[in-house]
Amino acid sequence: MTINKVLVVGLGLMGRGILQVCAQSGFESYGYDVSEEAVKNAIGFIENTLEKRVKKGKMTEDDKTKVLANIKVVSDLNEAKDVDLAIEAVFEDINVKQDVFKKLDEVLQPNAILASNTSALPATPLASVTKRADKFIIIHFHLPPTVMRLIELVRAIQTSDETTESAKEFCKAIGKDAVEIKVDCPGFLTNRTMIPLMNEVVYCLYEGVSTREDIDLAFKSGFNWPMGPLQLMDFIGLDTLLHIMEDLHKRCGGNKFLPCPLLSNMVAAGYCGHKSGKGFYEYSK
Repeated sequence: MTINKVLVVGLGLMGRGILQVCAQSGFESYGYDVSEEAVKNAIGFIENTLEKRVKKGKMTEDDKTKVLANIKVVSDLNEAKDVDLAIEAVFEDINVKQDVFKKLDEVLQPNAILASNTSALPATPLASVTKRADKFIIIHFHLPPTVMRLIELVRAIQTSDETTESAKEFCKAIGKDAVEIKVDCPGFLTNRTMIPLMNEVVYCLYEGVSTREDIDLAFKSGFNWPMGPLQLMDFIGLDTLLHIMEDLHKRCGGNKFLPCPLLSNMVAAGYCGHKSGKGFYEYSK
């Protein structure tokens, strides 16, 4: 199936990046969010990001205009009923996501592929609430979508080969590297390995092993990370990370996904990272 029109549902940190990537790649790109503020912030963010690229000489003013022209914000999902692919990017809660897919299943044309950007939830329960489970797949972008090339493709038990191939072609069209996850397992590949590492980093801070600055410096200087793990966690959102850890702990058991008390307490205090103005570091709103 050829994909020409894409809908992104949920225009938060991930969704707005995915919308920009699709628009930059020439797709007719629809954006939807129940929050008017989220829509306003997303469009403002994309405009500012593109303007920075123009100032740096990475794109022309005409290119910027073309990208913005590819973006169509809709206030009703029916306005995007003819899309070929819908990518859900709402909060990491299986019930919320299932509700989204039930609505999309009712509204979108019958051949449209339904995809989730979930970073940890299994594919099969999401696919199972639709009448087109064979057309469901997880397309997991990595933060920030405009920069990171990796995408994890996760098939539900019901996902067809045709849907998988269409998803792979879409990833190529937007300049991403698709890694196919062969088993519909909790955490896939990246979160299954990175979440325990990040949790251990928080424990090191919690136990006073080193300062936040030196922990981040160690990873940047020792492993050539572009930013330290604590800074990265602030950027992702500590509430999102905690939710993923709790879900993986519930599904997998053991201790490696058991959240550090410091992380749990910071989220309880509202210190969720960059988006809240304070996490492991403080940020200007």
